[in-house]
Amino acid sequence: MNLNTSPLGLANLGPLAQLRAGRLPERLVRLLVGLYLYGISNALLMRSTLGGSPWVVFHEGAARHLPLSLGTIMVLVALVVLLLWIPLRQMPGLGTLANTLLLGPFTDINLQVFDAPEALGLRWLYLLTGVVVCAIATALYVGAQLGTGPRDGLMTGFARRAGWSIQRVRTCIELVVLALGFALGGIAGVGTVVFALCVGPITQFFMRYLVLRLDVAPAPAPES
Repeated sequence: MNLNTSPLGLANLGPLAQLRAGRLPERLVRLLVGLYLYGISNALLMRSTLGGSPWVVFHEGAARHLPLSLGTIMVLVALVVLLLWIPLRQMPGLGTLANTLLLGPFTDINLQVFDAPEALGLRWLYLLTGVVVCAIATALYVGAQLGTGPRDGLMTGFARRAGWSIQRVRTCIELVVLALGFALGGIAGVGTVVFALCVGPITQFFMRYLVLRLDVAPAPAPES
């Protein structure tokens, strides 16, 4: 197996190689649309009030034990996750920077668009739609092959190095993070469990159609 490419065709290129890999305008549009959809997903999940994602539970749990704001903890967790990229040899890129700078504002914009519904049925609709939109957003912006955010990079790095499916890796990561967050005192809900179990398989499904395969030369074999 080529450790520089995942089974879905995700190439692990350096930042400059990502920009030179062709179809750049299309890939930039996919990156921005994917991140904006991610902001819609975050807003829908938060407005459903049925339970945050496992990462939200983890951040809230950590906040119970550290004299830091939730935002500061999110930044610190992102930095720790980026350190885990080193043994995975996961490459950053423009998408990593865009994820860091744009996801928060895109989420804030959509929180102004969507109000929290009172009807339980509509709250469930928000939840389920948020999970599906999250999967589409992930497949779009990761599939643009311009670099991922810290947490999604952990997913793609493990998938590439272990040869596992995105579904398997994403689900395992979500469940581990959920367990850690719950142990730290984070508050989970039925929506948290739905997200943890469903987002991986749905992301895997959309990845099959939304990853832009690049013409990447295989890494040269080491000399004997």
